[in-house]
Amino acid sequence: MLTILAITFPFFALVLCGYLAVRRKLLPLAAIGGLNSFVLYFALPCMLYRFGAATPIAQLLDASVFGVYLLCALIMVGVTTATTLSHRIDWNNAAFGALVAAFPNTGFMGVPLLLTLLGPRSSGPVIVTIVVDMLITSSLCIALSRIGSGGAHGSRAAVMNALKGMVGNPMPWAIVLGALTSWLELALPKPLMQTVGLLADAASPVALFTIGAVLARSQMSTADPAPMKEYVPVALKKLLLHPLLVWGIGHAAIALGAPLDPFALTCMVLVACLPSASNVSLLSERFGANTARIARIILVSTALSFLTFSAAVSWLA
Repeated sequence: MLTILAITFPFFALVLCGYLAVRRKLLPLAAIGGLNSFVLYFALPCMLYRFGAATPIAQLLDASVFGVYLLCALIMVGVTTATTLSHRIDWNNAAFGALVAAFPNTGFMGVPLLLTLLGPRSSGPVIVTIVVDMLITSSLCIALSRIGSGGAHGSRAAVMNALKGMVGNPMPWAIVLGALTSWLELALPKPLMQTVGLLADAASPVALFTIGAVLARSQMSTADPAPMKEYVPVALKKLLLHPLLVWGIGHAAIALGAPLDPFALTCMVLVACLPSASNVSLLSERFGANTARIARIILVSTALSFLTFSAAVSWLA
Protein backbone atom coordinates (compact mmCIF):
# COMPACT_ATOMS: atom_id res chain seq x y z
CA MET A 1 0.00 0.00 0.00
CA LEU A 2 2.86 2.39 0.81
CA THR A 3 4.40 1.64 -2.57
CA ILE A 4 1.13 2.49 -4.31
CA LEU A 5 0.72 5.69 -2.29
CA ALA A 6 4.24 6.65 -3.30
CA ILE A 7 3.18 6.34 -6.95
CA THR A 8 -0.16 8.15 -6.64
CA PHE A 9 0.98 10.88 -4.23
CA PRO A 10 2.80 13.06 -6.83
CA PHE A 11 -0.32 13.19 -9.02
CA PHE A 12 -2.59 14.35 -6.20
CA ALA A 13 0.17 16.63 -4.89
CA LEU A 14 0.15 18.49 -8.21
CA VAL A 15 -3.62 18.95 -7.88
CA LEU A 16 -3.07 20.36 -4.40
CA CYS A 17 -0.36 22.69 -5.73
CA GLY A 18 -2.76 24.14 -8.29
CA TYR A 19 -5.45 24.53 -5.64
CA LEU A 20 -3.14 26.31 -3.21
CA ALA A 21 -1.67 28.51 -5.94
CA VAL A 22 -5.12 29.97 -6.59
CA ARG A 23 -6.24 30.11 -2.97
CA ARG A 24 -3.00 31.92 -2.01
CA LYS A 25 -3.37 34.22 -5.03
CA LEU A 26 -0.04 33.09 -6.50
CA LEU A 27 -1.90 32.31 -9.72
CA PRO A 28 -4.43 34.91 -10.92
CA LEU A 29 -7.88 33.62 -11.80
CA ALA A 30 -7.51 35.05 -15.31
CA ALA A 31 -4.59 32.67 -15.95
CA ILE A 32 -6.64 29.52 -15.35
CA GLY A 33 -8.41 29.81 -18.70
CA GLY A 34 -5.04 29.89 -20.47
CA LEU A 35 -3.83 26.79 -18.64
CA ASN A 36 -7.08 25.02 -19.45
CA SER A 37 -6.80 25.94 -23.14
CA PHE A 38 -3.19 24.77 -23.32
CA VAL A 39 -4.10 21.36 -21.90
CA LEU A 40 -7.34 20.97 -23.85
CA TYR A 41 -6.20 22.18 -27.28
CA PHE A 42 -2.48 21.36 -27.31
CA ALA A 43 -0.99 19.03 -24.71
CA LEU A 44 -3.77 16.51 -24.07
CA PRO A 45 -4.68 15.95 -27.76
CA CYS A 46 -1.00 15.24 -28.46
CA MET A 47 -0.92 12.73 -25.61
CA LEU A 48 -4.08 11.02 -26.84
CA TYR A 49 -2.80 10.99 -30.41
CA ARG A 50 0.45 9.37 -29.28
CA PHE A 51 -1.43 6.75 -27.29
CA GLY A 52 -3.83 6.04 -30.15
CA ALA A 53 -1.04 5.75 -32.70
CA ALA A 54 0.93 3.35 -30.48
CA THR A 55 -2.09 1.17 -29.59
CA PRO A 56 -3.18 -1.75 -31.80
CA ILE A 57 -6.43 -0.89 -33.56
CA ALA A 58 -8.14 -4.00 -32.10
CA GLN A 59 -7.79 -2.54 -28.59
CA LEU A 60 -9.30 0.77 -29.70
CA LEU A 61 -12.31 -1.03 -31.22
CA ASP A 62 -12.98 -3.40 -28.31
CA ALA A 63 -16.77 -3.84 -28.32
CA SER A 64 -16.77 -5.64 -24.95
CA VAL A 65 -15.06 -2.73 -23.20
CA PHE A 66 -17.37 -0.27 -24.95
CA GLY A 67 -20.55 -2.20 -24.09
CA VAL A 68 -19.76 -2.92 -20.43
CA TYR A 69 -18.57 0.60 -19.68
CA LEU A 70 -21.54 2.18 -21.50
CA LEU A 71 -24.04 0.00 -19.61
CA CYS A 72 -22.48 1.02 -16.30
CA ALA A 73 -22.56 4.69 -17.27
CA LEU A 74 -26.25 4.46 -18.17
CA ILE A 75 -27.05 2.76 -14.86
CA MET A 76 -25.12 5.42 -12.94
CA VAL A 77 -27.04 8.18 -14.74
CA GLY A 78 -30.37 6.48 -14.06
CA VAL A 79 -29.70 5.69 -10.39
CA THR A 80 -28.26 9.12 -9.56
CA THR A 81 -31.04 10.99 -11.32
CA ALA A 82 -33.75 8.91 -9.64
CA THR A 83 -32.27 9.27 -6.15
CA THR A 84 -31.58 13.02 -6.31
CA LEU A 85 -34.73 14.43 -7.94
CA SER A 86 -36.62 16.40 -5.27
CA HIS A 87 -38.39 19.67 -4.65
CA ARG A 88 -34.96 21.35 -4.32
CA ILE A 89 -33.20 19.50 -7.15
CA ASP A 90 -34.98 19.76 -10.49
CA TRP A 91 -34.24 17.87 -13.73
CA ASN A 92 -31.47 20.28 -14.66
CA ASN A 93 -29.55 19.83 -11.42
CA ALA A 94 -30.34 16.11 -11.15
CA ALA A 95 -28.99 15.53 -14.68
CA PHE A 96 -25.72 17.33 -14.03
CA GLY A 97 -25.40 15.54 -10.69
CA ALA A 98 -25.78 12.30 -12.65
CA LEU A 99 -23.14 13.42 -15.13
CA VAL A 100 -20.64 14.26 -12.40
CA ALA A 101 -21.34 10.84 -10.82
CA ALA A 102 -20.77 8.92 -14.06
CA PHE A 103 -18.01 10.96 -15.74
CA PRO A 104 -14.51 10.32 -14.30
CA ASN A 105 -11.65 12.75 -14.75
CA THR A 106 -10.04 10.40 -17.25
CA GLY A 107 -8.54 12.93 -19.64
CA PHE A 108 -6.78 15.21 -17.19
CA MET A 109 -5.95 12.65 -14.46
CA GLY A 110 -6.67 9.09 -15.56
CA VAL A 111 -4.50 8.91 -18.68
CA PRO A 112 -1.20 9.87 -17.01
CA LEU A 113 -2.00 8.06 -13.75
CA LEU A 114 -2.98 4.73 -15.31
CA LEU A 115 -0.09 4.89 -17.77
CA THR A 116 2.30 5.14 -14.81
CA LEU A 117 0.58 2.37 -12.85
CA LEU A 118 -0.29 -0.13 -15.60
CA GLY A 119 1.92 0.76 -18.55
CA PRO A 120 1.12 1.39 -22.24
CA ARG A 121 -1.35 -1.54 -22.45
CA SER A 122 -3.83 0.55 -20.48
CA SER A 123 -4.17 3.16 -23.24
CA GLY A 124 -6.65 1.15 -25.34
CA PRO A 125 -9.35 0.58 -22.68
CA VAL A 126 -8.85 4.08 -21.26
CA ILE A 127 -9.38 5.70 -24.67
CA VAL A 128 -12.59 3.69 -25.15
CA THR A 129 -13.95 4.98 -21.83
CA ILE A 130 -13.13 8.56 -22.83
CA VAL A 131 -15.09 8.14 -26.07
CA VAL A 132 -18.13 6.77 -24.20
CA ASP A 133 -18.12 9.59 -21.64
CA MET A 134 -17.58 12.42 -24.11
CA LEU A 135 -19.90 11.23 -26.87
CA ILE A 136 -22.74 9.43 -25.10
CA THR A 137 -22.87 10.07 -21.35
CA SER A 138 -22.42 13.84 -21.68
CA SER A 139 -24.99 14.14 -24.48
CA LEU A 140 -27.54 12.06 -22.57
CA CYS A 141 -27.22 14.12 -19.38
CA ILE A 142 -27.40 17.42 -21.24
CA ALA A 143 -30.57 16.23 -22.96
CA LEU A 144 -32.05 15.12 -19.61
CA SER A 145 -31.22 18.52 -18.13
CA ARG A 146 -33.58 20.16 -20.61
CA ILE A 147 -36.64 18.19 -19.46
CA GLY A 148 -39.14 20.66 -18.05
CA SER A 149 -37.45 23.67 -19.63
CA GLY A 150 -38.61 23.96 -23.16
CA GLY A 151 -40.05 20.52 -23.83
CA ALA A 152 -38.95 18.62 -26.89
CA HIS A 153 -37.61 21.76 -28.55
CA GLY A 154 -35.39 22.44 -25.53
CA SER A 155 -34.10 18.85 -25.54
CA ARG A 156 -33.36 19.00 -29.27
CA ALA A 157 -31.52 22.29 -28.85
CA ALA A 158 -29.51 20.83 -25.97
CA VAL A 159 -28.56 17.77 -28.01
CA MET A 160 -27.51 20.01 -30.91
CA ASN A 161 -25.41 22.13 -28.54
CA ALA A 162 -23.82 18.97 -27.18
CA LEU A 163 -23.02 17.75 -30.70
CA LYS A 164 -21.50 21.12 -31.60
CA GLY A 165 -19.40 20.97 -28.46
CA MET A 166 -18.15 17.50 -29.35
CA VAL A 167 -17.23 18.59 -32.89
CA GLY A 168 -15.22 21.49 -31.45
CA ASN A 169 -13.53 19.29 -28.82
CA PRO A 170 -10.05 18.32 -30.07
CA MET A 171 -9.75 15.21 -27.90
CA PRO A 172 -12.05 12.92 -29.94
CA TRP A 173 -10.34 14.06 -33.14
CA ALA A 174 -6.92 13.32 -31.64
CA ILE A 175 -8.13 9.81 -30.76
CA VAL A 176 -9.52 9.30 -34.28
CA LEU A 177 -6.30 10.50 -35.91
CA GLY A 178 -4.24 8.27 -33.64
CA ALA A 179 -6.45 5.30 -34.43
CA LEU A 180 -6.12 5.95 -38.18
CA THR A 181 -2.36 6.20 -37.82
CA SER A 182 -2.34 2.86 -35.99
CA TRP A 183 -4.66 1.21 -38.52
CA LEU A 184 -2.77 2.44 -41.58
CA GLU A 185 0.61 1.88 -39.87
CA LEU A 186 1.73 5.40 -40.68
CA ALA A 187 4.39 7.48 -38.94
CA LEU A 188 4.74 11.24 -38.68
CA PRO A 189 8.05 12.82 -39.78
CA LYS A 190 10.55 12.73 -36.92
CA PRO A 191 10.66 16.53 -36.24
CA LEU A 192 6.85 16.68 -36.12
CA MET A 193 6.64 13.63 -33.86
CA GLN A 194 9.21 15.18 -31.52
CA THR A 195 7.04 18.31 -31.31
CA VAL A 196 4.01 16.14 -30.52
CA GLY A 197 6.08 14.34 -27.90
CA LEU A 198 7.12 17.56 -26.16
CA LEU A 199 3.51 18.71 -25.91
CA ALA A 200 2.35 15.26 -24.80
CA ASP A 201 4.96 15.16 -22.04
CA ALA A 202 3.67 18.51 -20.75
CA ALA A 203 0.07 17.26 -20.53
CA SER A 204 0.28 15.38 -17.23
CA PRO A 205 1.81 18.00 -14.91
CA VAL A 206 -0.05 20.96 -16.38
CA ALA A 207 -3.38 19.09 -16.46
CA LEU A 208 -3.11 18.03 -12.82
CA PHE A 209 -2.08 21.52 -11.71
CA THR A 210 -5.01 22.95 -13.70
CA ILE A 211 -7.49 20.60 -12.01
CA GLY A 212 -6.52 22.05 -8.63
CA ALA A 213 -6.74 25.60 -9.96
CA VAL A 214 -10.20 24.98 -11.45
CA LEU A 215 -11.44 23.44 -8.18
CA ALA A 216 -10.19 26.45 -6.21
CA ARG A 217 -11.79 28.88 -8.66
CA SER A 218 -15.11 27.02 -8.49
CA GLN A 219 -15.08 27.06 -4.72
CA MET A 220 -14.22 30.77 -4.57
CA SER A 221 -16.79 31.85 -7.16
CA THR A 222 -19.82 30.01 -5.74
CA ALA A 223 -21.37 31.94 -2.88
CA ASP A 224 -24.48 29.75 -2.52
CA PRO A 225 -23.54 26.85 -0.21
CA ALA A 226 -25.30 23.56 -0.95
CA PRO A 227 -26.29 21.30 1.99
CA MET A 228 -23.90 18.37 2.46
CA LYS A 229 -26.71 15.87 1.83
CA GLU A 230 -27.02 17.24 -1.71
CA TYR A 231 -23.41 16.64 -2.76
CA VAL A 232 -21.61 14.18 -0.45
CA PRO A 233 -23.81 11.16 -1.42
CA VAL A 234 -23.20 11.88 -5.13
CA ALA A 235 -19.44 12.03 -4.55
CA LEU A 236 -19.61 8.69 -2.72
CA LYS A 237 -21.60 7.17 -5.59
CA LYS A 238 -18.82 8.26 -7.94
CA LEU A 239 -16.03 6.79 -5.83
CA LEU A 240 -17.72 3.63 -4.53
CA LEU A 241 -20.80 2.65 -6.53
CA HIS A 242 -19.36 3.35 -9.98
CA PRO A 243 -16.26 1.10 -9.66
CA LEU A 244 -18.22 -1.66 -7.91
CA LEU A 245 -20.76 -1.54 -10.73
CA VAL A 246 -18.06 -1.80 -13.41
CA TRP A 247 -16.36 -4.64 -11.51
CA GLY A 248 -19.61 -6.58 -11.04
CA ILE A 249 -21.00 -6.16 -14.55
CA GLY A 250 -17.57 -6.80 -16.07
CA HIS A 251 -17.16 -10.10 -14.24
CA ALA A 252 -20.75 -11.06 -15.10
CA ALA A 253 -20.00 -10.38 -18.78
CA ILE A 254 -16.88 -12.56 -18.61
CA ALA A 255 -18.89 -15.35 -16.92
CA LEU A 256 -21.48 -15.14 -19.71
CA GLY A 257 -18.76 -15.61 -22.33
CA ALA A 258 -18.02 -12.04 -23.42
CA PRO A 259 -14.47 -11.68 -24.81
CA LEU A 260 -13.50 -9.10 -22.17
CA ASP A 261 -9.83 -9.13 -21.24
CA PRO A 262 -9.38 -9.17 -17.42
CA PHE A 263 -6.61 -6.58 -17.77
CA ALA A 264 -9.00 -4.30 -19.69
CA LEU A 265 -11.57 -4.78 -16.92
CA THR A 266 -8.98 -3.75 -14.33
CA CYS A 267 -8.31 -0.58 -16.35
CA MET A 268 -12.05 0.16 -16.52
CA VAL A 269 -12.54 -0.32 -12.78
CA LEU A 270 -9.64 2.04 -12.01
CA VAL A 271 -11.08 4.60 -14.44
CA ALA A 272 -14.37 4.39 -12.54
CA CYS A 273 -12.43 4.94 -9.28
CA LEU A 274 -11.22 8.32 -10.50
CA PRO A 275 -12.83 11.50 -9.13
CA SER A 276 -15.43 13.44 -11.06
CA ALA A 277 -14.41 15.30 -14.21
CA SER A 278 -13.64 18.94 -13.45
CA ASN A 279 -15.07 20.21 -16.74
CA VAL A 280 -18.62 19.27 -15.65
CA SER A 281 -18.74 22.42 -13.53
CA LEU A 282 -18.20 24.48 -16.69
CA LEU A 283 -21.03 22.63 -18.45
CA SER A 284 -23.36 23.08 -15.48
CA GLU A 285 -22.68 26.81 -15.48
CA ARG A 286 -23.42 27.02 -19.20
CA PHE A 287 -26.79 25.29 -18.78
CA GLY A 288 -27.87 27.13 -15.64
CA ALA A 289 -27.47 24.36 -13.06
CA ASN A 290 -26.31 24.86 -9.46
CA THR A 291 -22.57 25.18 -10.05
CA ALA A 292 -21.86 25.40 -6.30
CA ARG A 293 -23.25 21.89 -5.80
CA ILE A 294 -21.38 20.44 -8.78
CA ALA A 295 -18.10 22.09 -7.70
CA ARG A 296 -18.44 20.61 -4.22
CA ILE A 297 -19.08 17.12 -5.61
CA ILE A 298 -15.92 17.42 -7.70
CA LEU A 299 -13.91 18.79 -4.77
CA VAL A 300 -15.05 16.09 -2.32
CA SER A 301 -14.53 13.27 -4.84
CA THR A 302 -11.05 14.57 -5.72
CA ALA A 303 -9.99 14.88 -2.08
CA LEU A 304 -11.30 11.44 -1.07
CA SER A 305 -10.04 9.68 -4.19
CA PHE A 306 -6.44 9.89 -3.00
CA LEU A 307 -7.33 7.18 -0.47
CA THR A 308 -10.07 5.33 -2.37
CA PHE A 309 -8.11 5.16 -5.64
CA SER A 310 -4.96 3.98 -3.89
CA ALA A 311 -6.98 1.35 -2.01
CA ALA A 312 -8.52 0.14 -5.30
CA VAL A 313 -5.08 -0.18 -6.89
CA SER A 314 -3.90 -2.17 -3.88
CA TRP A 315 -6.94 -4.45 -4.15
CA LEU A 316 -6.75 -5.01 -7.89
CA ALA A 317 -2.97 -5.18 -8.30
